[in-house]
Amino acid sequence: MTTEPIDIVATRDALGEGVLWDDRKGVAWWTDIVGRRMHRWTPGGALETFPTPQRLGSFGLVEGMDALVCAFEQGFALFDPPSGRLHWIDQLLEQGCGIRFNDGRVGPNGLFWAGTMVEDAAKAGAANLGSQFTLAGDGTVTRHEGGFHISNGTCWSPDGATMYFADSIPGEMYAYDVDATTGLPSNRRPFARTPDGASPDGATVDADGYLWSAQWGASRIVRFRPDGEIDLILPVPASQPTCVAFGGPDLDLLLVTTATVDLSEEALAAQPQAGNLLVYRTGHRGRLERRFTPKPGFPSLPA
Repeated sequence: MTTEPIDIVATRDALGEGVLWDDRKGVAWWTDIVGRRMHRWTPGGALETFPTPQRLGSFGLVEGMDALVCAFEQGFALFDPPSGRLHWIDQLLEQGCGIRFNDGRVGPNGLFWAGTMVEDAAKAGAANLGSQFTLAGDGTVTRHEGGFHISNGTCWSPDGATMYFADSIPGEMYAYDVDATTGLPSNRRPFARTPDGASPDGATVDADGYLWSAQWGASRIVRFRPDGEIDLILPVPASQPTCVAFGGPDLDLLLVTTATVDLSEEALAAQPQAGNLLVYRTGHRGRLERRFTPKPGFPSLPA
């Protein structure tokens, strides 16, 4: 495993997040939530940047469409970044309510999972009103478990039988059993707990079933065994890594998004790679991203 990036994509994002690999297009996508923009990068090639209509917390690939399924700050939509075309599916949250959508990913059965977070407890009414939501292929939005501060780290084991999820503020990482028919989780149990100053952020699971977690505030990516024990730690040259994904033609590149938000001028000067996409070759491989599966009658983007 190389502990130095083999490539750096200089975007200097305020809050880079949600990186994923589109194997059919051969590109990586990620969002700068605070900067209200998305990036599309071809390894060895072009970097393109597109504005977003709202802060974009997370997104997923869609079967049969070039559009992305998105969890913007207020709710779910289809969005095509290059053209800017947008179709709202459900705006669940009011502007200024103190809660917004955050981390998410497409899981088993083609459901798009996205969780909310409390960014202003005074407006929201409490600090732990974050919840998990799903968007189904027929357009149905369902609220699931709640009581979280910052929803993060949603990902699944290779066989889809285990779902992982984290609440960043208390540093708790959980595992769930997943029903093979419905794709819904149950039997929440502790998976791992991060130390103070190392908040669990975005995560992914590799082809061997090991979970890779970005640890906000700790300048590191941690690979966990399926039993929750630490397998390895990859140091990164940015104190706020935010999300990880495997990409490249052979799915052997680890893509790491990072953030500059809330860093002092001194910290920014000491971390010239903060806010950039960092690319590593770890000797491990990932898995193809699952795709959201629309059903007949699901809306499409306007022409």
